[in-house]
Amino acid sequence: MGHGRKKKRTHAVPSQEEIEKIPKTLVVKSGNVGRSVGTLVSDVRHVMEPNTASKLKERKTNKIKDYIAVSSQLGLTHLMLFSQTEAGTNLRIGRIPRGPTLYFRVNKYSLAKDCLKLQRTPHVSDAEYKTSPLIILNNFAGEEKGKELKLMTAMLQNMFPAINPSTMHLSDARRVVLFNYNEATGMVDFRHFTIVVKPVGVTKGVKRVIMAKNLPSLAGFDDISEYVLREAFASESDVEDGPENSVTLPQDYVGRGNTKNEQRAIRLLELGPRMELRLMKIEGGLCEGDILYHNYVHKTKSQLEKEARMRQIKLTRQARRRQEQEQNVERKKKVKSKKVNTAKNEKTSDDDRDDEYDDDSMSEAESDIGPSENLDAEPKAKVALPKPTRPRASADDFGADEYNESDDDDEGADNAEMDGDEEDYAEEERKPAKRSKTSKSPAPKKAKPAKGRPATSRPAKSSKPGNKRK
Repeated sequence: MGHGRKKKRTHAVPSQEEIEKIPKTLVVKSGNVGRSVGTLVSDVRHVMEPNTASKLKERKTNKIKDYIAVSSQLGLTHLMLFSQTEAGTNLRIGRIPRGPTLYFRVNKYSLAKDCLKLQRTPHVSDAEYKTSPLIILNNFAGEEKGKELKLMTAMLQNMFPAINPSTMHLSDARRVVLFNYNEATGMVDFRHFTIVVKPVGVTKGVKRVIMAKNLPSLAGFDDISEYVLREAFASESDVEDGPENSVTLPQDYVGRGNTKNEQRAIRLLELGPRMELRLMKIEGGLCEGDILYHNYVHKTKSQLEKEARMRQIKLTRQARRRQEQEQNVERKKKVKSKKVNTAKNEKTSDDDRDDEYDDDSMSEAESDIGPSENLDAEPKAKVALPKPTRPRASADDFGADEYNESDDDDEGADNAEMDGDEEDYAEEERKPAKRSKTSKSPAPKKAKPAKGRPATSRPAKSSKPGNKRK
């Protein structure tokens, strides 16, 4: 049974402090931009990988405050904001969260797909975007170039992670971002390249054999010498890859045969995009604040002092207003808490009253029951008592001995009178009830006209023959 391959290389996991030190740039667009500018934003995100949100979907209504709100959670350090106006395409590069902000005008730009179309064999590989690119700042140094150039240099340099040549791996250097300052035009050129390593001192055909993974087809040749000698003449690129332009690899590099201590020539292939930028102005905050530099507007010292004084007054008013708002919030909180406490106290007092009332009623009930009686005890069984018998009256009690016939005669006369009254009352009930003169019969209801036919009043017909209608 075979054993698995042992892992010889160690992959050190970066610590949390090292991760926090890596700058992260958010590339977004603001407002309504065209399709080409939207593609340019996607290309710039591709350049800033892996330390950016390459699949971010922003909305047209998103503001700068929205990005600042999520910057602390995502660990963002820089913001690149593209916008388009009638004057042209603009680029703002700012430091999150307090600035400064550089305003650039994009005079010209080319998309990545346009740059690849110019190459005969374009080089495309997703593995190159797993590491951050190296940054090259050309022609930015010099004391006579002004403070704005120093600030721009520091801003561009801090957008990419710093490298330590003594500890970095050579295989991590796969791409290069170039910023070149043109003194004659005042423009900053932006370029994006990939690093390619090639052998030195061999012909083009031999390079193909060395660098290719598969051997070339020799079906059209009788001998391999024909394939080698056919391209024996050196081209312009072969002349550039001479011994004076070659380096010795200190470590193993990506590619076939690029091992340590081998002589190799370094070539750059453009990936795109391209941009030609002009610095317009610099603001002290993030898209706001003092104007530290302006390319077209130049103010005197007195104007700058006046603007600083007005700005200080504005900040003082804002601080006073913020303090008043905080005091109002605290006052409202106290009033609300006081109302809540008052309501709680009233509720507790009502509950106490109810409890007292219940206690009083219970005490009264206990007093009625008596102290000797126990409510929890089982009820005693009832004893059936004999019902009292009512004594019957005898004939002697009613004077039966004094009974005579005269009393019977009186009783019969009374009964005859009662029978006559009952017959009179029955005859009155049989008679129909008389109608009262004041009562009136209810008026007959008028018939409603049928739907669709108007209700019209017809003249009454006369009984006289002479009144007939002619």
